[in-house]
Amino acid sequence: MPVVAAVPGQVRLAGGIVCAEGALGLAFAVALLVRAAGGVERVGDVLAEAAYFAVLAAAVLAVGIGLVLGRRWARTPVVVVQLLLLGVAWYAAGPSGRPEVGIPVGLVCLVVIGLLFGPKARAWAEAR
Repeated sequence: MPVVAAVPGQVRLAGGIVCAEGALGLAFAVALLVRAAGGVERVGDVLAEAAYFAVLAAAVLAVGIGLVLGRRWARTPVVVVQLLLLGVAWYAAGPSGRPEVGIPVGLVCLVVIGLLFGPKARAWAEAR
């Protein structure tokens, strides 16, 4: 009978942070819906943008929940999301001139990646 490794706390913490990212994405989608309801010039464009962010945020929330529940499959999508979000953070901090947004987002991404690549998390991920 195979030995099942317990899920390290750092993996669950990373999952919780990713869940918060997904929840913030869903909140942004709701804010876009409120904006569309408030009367904008191109309602269809704003509704499409809200739908796009809702789908992405739901996926991020799903992989975050997967990590919290200790599902190994969720680790890779979380790392990919964090790497993509690091690019967004870099662009926000640099070319967009919004370091007050980009730097905190980038730090959160680095924390999540660090948690998922720590010794205990790697040992958990490699367990068969």
